[in-house]
Amino acid sequence: MAARGQAKTPGRRADAQRSITAILEAAVKALSRNPEASVSEIAKAAGVGRVTLYGHFPNRDELVEAAFARVIDEGHGALDAVDLSGDARQALTRLIHSSWLLVNQSRSLLLAAQKVLPPSRIRDLHAGPAERVEGLVKRGQDEGVFRSDLSTAWLVGVMHSVMHNAADEINAGRLDSDEAAAFITATVLAAFTPPGSRVPA
Repeated sequence: MAARGQAKTPGRRADAQRSITAILEAAVKALSRNPEASVSEIAKAAGVGRVTLYGHFPNRDELVEAAFARVIDEGHGALDAVDLSGDARQALTRLIHSSWLLVNQSRSLLLAAQKVLPPSRIRDLHAGPAERVEGLVKRGQDEGVFRSDLSTAWLVGVMHSVMHNAADEINAGRLDSDEAAAFITATVLAAFTPPGSRVPA
């Protein structure tokens, strides 16, 4: 009996993983359309029952967090393709535009996450992408094109805040999504430029 039970374990694990994947995919899609999407709506879209969903995610907050973390991880992978060589200011511009595309696509999911997660947890989930920005900012500081009178961590936080504020402004109807990347780039480059130096166009 034990051998048969053990033989079934990998199958049960595979079934559980398929359920988790389906639930997270459904959660990302549902929350990206509507940050107030319910657990019932997500379970139905995933093709599972509420009991199954709650077996993997005990409450909606944990489900929202997992969906948000999945999107960040996928985005982090996509940003690996961005060319960060050459002039640090131009590299930063490319990174902002590519990052904003990802943020814009998931801004409703971000809104859902902001409603259930503390700011510190959202920052923690962005740790991987933040390391990429930190490396670029540090290089720009070493090359003298980014200000060094403020810490690298502070400048990275400024960029993070500006991008998320842009998402909030779009959700509030005060900013056109087509203009956001240019606004973010202009604001961040101005903030990063050493005092007394000309802000690049």
